[in-house]
Amino acid sequence: MNKLPSALIVIDMQRDFLDAGGYAATAGMDVSVLRRPIPFIRMLLDQARLSGMLVVHTREGHRADLSDCLPAKLARSRQAGAEIGSQGPLGRLLVRGEYGHDFIDELQPLTGEPVVDKPGYGAFHQTDLAQILAARDISRLYICGVTTEVCVHSTLREAADRGFECVLVADACGSAHPHLHEAALQMVAVEGGIFGRVVDTQIVISELEASK
Repeated sequence: MNKLPSALIVIDMQRDFLDAGGYAATAGMDVSVLRRPIPFIRMLLDQARLSGMLVVHTREGHRADLSDCLPAKLARSRQAGAEIGSQGPLGRLLVRGEYGHDFIDELQPLTGEPVVDKPGYGAFHQTDLAQILAARDISRLYICGVTTEVCVHSTLREAADRGFECVLVADACGSAHPHLHEAALQMVAVEGGIFGRVVDTQIVISELEASK
């Protein structure tokens, strides 16, 4: 494995997606399934920090007035039974500054680790993620988080189009729909890895240890 400036991108490990009473639970998703990648992400974070790798955390959410929430997205959330901006047990769903919008306790960022707040599914859309990575000459991204088929995949596809070498960490990604999780992994690997490589956490740890 050639040594390239790399970053770990942790996608949307927020209470709204992973705790009871948040957006995902309100929309009928099984958050116990969504929480399965937490220990693997914890291991990735520990190794990335030990290796001095850049770690970036993303959060999906919107301004309090929902001015950055497109009408079509708002309508989709309403149809799913979890309207963005509506009141829930963890605060207004997917609204910045609310308790549910923040990261789960197990995966809180360390001081100095960039947090990218995004209004869309992909982490590059209307954010400064590209500038954060360019400032450090990052060329390889290890990507994990939730959900595999939506925000993780959207970010990976955006990154591939921008020329990044992408590594999707399979067991560190989660979905409430196992068949969609598997399909999303397979989409990355087709045509010799059209969007990048698919590996497990232990492979990433071995690569990072070997690159010291």
